[in-house]
Amino acid sequence: MKQDAFRKLISGRKKGLTASFLRCLLGFASIFYLLAVKLRNFLYNKGLLKIHRVNAPVISIGNITTGGTGKTPLVIWLANMLSRMDLKCFVLTRGYKQGKGDKVQGTSTDEPAIISQSCPQGEVIVNPDRFAAASKVLSENKSAIENRFSKVAFVMDDGFQHRQLSRDLDILTIDATCPFGFGKLLPAGLLREPLNAVKRADAIVLTRTDLVSKSELAQIEEKIKALAANPDILIAKSNHFPVCAKTSDETEIGLDEIGNKKVFAFCGIGNPESFFDTIKICGCKLVGTKIYDDHHKYSKGDIAEIYDYAAQLNADLILTTQKDFTKCSFDLQKQKIKLAFLLIELRFIVGQDKLRNLINNTLTGKISQIQNGQNKGF
Repeated sequence: MKQDAFRKLISGRKKGLTASFLRCLLGFASIFYLLAVKLRNFLYNKGLLKIHRVNAPVISIGNITTGGTGKTPLVIWLANMLSRMDLKCFVLTRGYKQGKGDKVQGTSTDEPAIISQSCPQGEVIVNPDRFAAASKVLSENKSAIENRFSKVAFVMDDGFQHRQLSRDLDILTIDATCPFGFGKLLPAGLLREPLNAVKRADAIVLTRTDLVSKSELAQIEEKIKALAANPDILIAKSNHFPVCAKTSDETEIGLDEIGNKKVFAFCGIGNPESFFDTIKICGCKLVGTKIYDDHHKYSKGDIAEIYDYAAQLNADLILTTQKDFTKCSFDLQKQKIKLAFLLIELRFIVGQDKLRNLINNTLTGKISQIQNGQNKGF
């Protein structure tokens, strides 16, 4: 089943007896998923599955729902913040169908490529085993660290469920447009864990808050506070702000120019509707859309189909996400309609200073422990 059809089914938008029957089957399957998640968390909580520490600060950014919560812009924001603090930042990511233990190269695609391009002072390491990746980094930089020529910090991308590596700060991203995964665990909903897992979070960053009403946002905050271990948990609010569009030759198209165009948009991400809503904020006329599955690998046939759709609808511009654009490595220069990606920047509305202070305090405490020999990896 295609991703778009699946979201319509689990959200309840798909009506009829067949849809109801399929939702029942998915609900039954989610019972087994729940048992597996509960067993795994129980084993970690009781120490039966080992949680490993490393001799460097680790900050995790993750989510409790699958697909499209907007954590990548937050990872980029944090990695660049750490680099500006004269820390050597390594982003540890699972990646998607990339080689184990690989440093991200220019040929990489998807989120690791975006993070690497957006964080020139840091490094991105792809390895599903984040502890092994961190240990290797520390081993390779051992001399510089011991002589205090270098201080290392790790950002663990998509780390909330990756409990094997201990973290000093757990930041949970929640997409305001679909905050609780339709209230059901996979595969009946989008939740990766039961909602009480929010108790493990040290801070919350709400994303895409401009795409919901103030009353909806207040309800989300109330629920988070009820779920959190600390009802006064830091809840920062952010938006994904469109900066400009960029073509393959790095030509920038300003928002004013986009606003005067008829746009055809396509994407293969976890939350496609949020991307289309962001495009509409630019003021352009969205004449058509095409949704692909998350992490879709584009073929020449796909690109030709996209251009055909755009031409039929008399579009002036084709827009996609930066993530999708990294996988459109074809000759786009000869086409009459420009294809570009919408450059998105994370902008905090509320809570940025408090989040910075929390991160600074976490780093100060961790580095002090390391220098005093109080933190030993195992």
